[in-house]
Amino acid sequence: MTVPTPSTNRVAVVTGADSGIGRATAVRLAEAGLDIGITWHSDREGAERTAREVRGHGRRAAVARMDLTRLPDAASVVDDLAGELGRIDVLVNNAGTGTSTPFLDLKHEDVTRVLDVDLVGPFLCGQHAARRMIGQGGGGRIVNVTSVHEHQPRVGAAPYCAAKGGLGLLTQVMALELAEHGITVNSVAPGEIATPMTGQEDTDVHDERRPGIPLGRPGDAREIAAVIAFLASPDASYVTGASYVADGGMLRMGPQAGSHLGSDEWRRP
Repeated sequence: MTVPTPSTNRVAVVTGADSGIGRATAVRLAEAGLDIGITWHSDREGAERTAREVRGHGRRAAVARMDLTRLPDAASVVDDLAGELGRIDVLVNNAGTGTSTPFLDLKHEDVTRVLDVDLVGPFLCGQHAARRMIGQGGGGRIVNVTSVHEHQPRVGAAPYCAAKGGLGLLTQVMALELAEHGITVNSVAPGEIATPMTGQEDTDVHDERRPGIPLGRPGDAREIAAVIAFLASPDASYVTGASYVADGGMLRMGPQAGSHLGSDEWRRP
């Protein structure tokens, strides 16, 4: 098998690619012909498994630890991976965290941790990637993974909602400012996806019942990866500043009802 050289291949960096949406995205982009930089925070073996899958598709993979609670230095990992792989054409800001704590019980350190990982980290990683893209020429793609809570609130998730809502507006500002350099910036807003973050992994989503979601089930990480891969592709060259919601219709139900309704009574007039 011939391994492409850096000068002949596009490169993507996917943060938090040790599991879930990040892993699925890394593999999907490798299938599309990109070499992949993979970051991980606590699951090195998971990141190495992702790297093996990427290499199984004939692409190069580079792995590095990134702790977005240690800013601004952590964002330089984007430069490290771009340097190792020779360039960067796509950045997927996927790494994230959250809380399930009532607003009045939140501690300052909990709020800053979520905001750093979910908002400030993508901000700084986006700067590193964009500067590289501008320096090498030819434009690029930045995709920020937000949430349905980019658009609607959820009780018990104040820092998460604040961060994801902020990341959605940050995406729009980045899109405006980076357009002249040929860099598109978009967000993908998943609903309930079967990932470790939601306590689900390696399950057949078609066996899971979610009466309050119009499609009746949670999403599969690969379904989100497909949307990200489109936005990272040449086919999306005229798409920027957009938010692509992939939630099985959850937002149409309201963010509280969608994943919590226990019956299909709502379907009856």
